[in-house]
Amino acid sequence: MTELIVARTPEELCAHLAQRVGQAEARNLAAVEQRRAAGQTEEDVAPEAPRVATVGLVPTMGALHEGHATLIRRAREQNDVVVVSIFVNPLQFGPGEDYDRYPRTPEADLELLRGIGVDLVFLPEVQTLYPGGEPLVRVTSGRLGELFEGSRRPGHFDGVLTVVNKLLNITAAGASGHPLRAYFGQKDAQQVALVQRMVADFALPVTIVPVAIVRDDDGLALSSRNAYLSAEERTAALVLSRTLALLREEGLSRGYAGIDLDAARQRIEHADGVELDYLEIVDPETFEPPTEDSRRALALAAIRVGATRLLDNMDVV
Repeated sequence: MTELIVARTPEELCAHLAQRVGQAEARNLAAVEQRRAAGQTEEDVAPEAPRVATVGLVPTMGALHEGHATLIRRAREQNDVVVVSIFVNPLQFGPGEDYDRYPRTPEADLELLRGIGVDLVFLPEVQTLYPGGEPLVRVTSGRLGELFEGSRRPGHFDGVLTVVNKLLNITAAGASGHPLRAYFGQKDAQQVALVQRMVADFALPVTIVPVAIVRDDDGLALSSRNAYLSAEERTAALVLSRTLALLREEGLSRGYAGIDLDAARQRIEHADGVELDYLEIVDPETFEPPTEDSRRALALAAIRVGATRLLDNMDVV
């Protein structure tokens, strides 16, 4: 297993990434030469051992859990070099939100990453990514960024896209033209859609790979904010995933028209200690109501349990 390198500046990340990519290229070339020496033809070389090294990036805010580990393992399976960024981005937190108390566990995070076989960790300070203070120019999330989470947290997605754009560009510079993939959890479905749209609109040289939600055995979607929940609040929060599962059963058995969304909202609203923010069914590409042309329908929800706000979603058609 290779040594985990911690980079704290873009320059350090690019230098170390270029070195790791070069090492991966050499290993891939050596593997091809060994197969040729064994009498295999060019056509016999398996496509899983590419001559061009690939890079996988997993952007995180730290406080890593099994959901993050799943993203990282997917990146490890699909790429020669894996980079994980850990940065609690102040731009995506509004006034009165939990930026200051957001869980930060750097030592535990690094230990987890060593065990998974990550090559590089990008661990910058705020002043490193935003050396002049808050940036004067930001990515604007547009109409899609004003819906749901965007309407509840004005400016949130502008902050998310601004830092993701920066992380993608820094990593792409270090990858020096080698294929780059970035991995995002589907729990934040609106964020995934916005990142995919930004990459397409800005023609960024990266492939976005959404990864399915990881859940605890009781169904609760894994989230760093679950650490805020008391035992009683955690039990109360289960109404969210269970309600989404019922909607999925209705959708699969009766179709979209047979889903009783009002009953589902009432189920959550009547749960002790739980406040429903929204529960809607949307087309996951537009976040508007599904149409006949929609390929999927997604139940999208947010609740508050005590002081903790939780998101979840599930395909229903």
